[in-house]
Amino acid sequence: MVMLGEAFLARVQERGEYKTRQEAERASRVVLALLGAHLVGEVRSELAARLPETFALILLNPLQTAEPLPAERFIRATAAWIEGSTERTAAWDVSAVLSVTADAAGEDLTQRILLQLPPGYDLLFGHPQPI
Repeated sequence: MVMLGEAFLARVQERGEYKTRQEAERASRVVLALLGAHLVGEVRSELAARLPETFALILLNPLQTAEPLPAERFIRATAAWIEGSTERTAAWDVSAVLSVTADAAGEDLTQRILLQLPPGYDLLFGHPQPI
């Protein structure tokens, strides 16, 4: 089931405790653009199909990265793309967006997404993995 744009942004705004919808949208655009660079094949296509169209297009036309970033570097990259952001606020942004993304993806797809990512992303998606 596709999560509609307004519902997706409303959840990101709530989880991120953003004052405005624009802040939630900015965080969503940056995080999903970076995430798209880390996902390949069916997993990326399936996730895009469950996101609002605006964010699906961002996921499918990602920022380029030479290699999958470890979770800490993903947060630093997010901070670099969001004006006025720090690593601490970027971690908040990433968690808000990725936890809502996980809700839209569902449990099975989220697990397959996590298999494509370096260790540490499970916490960012709000899905801690057993050790």
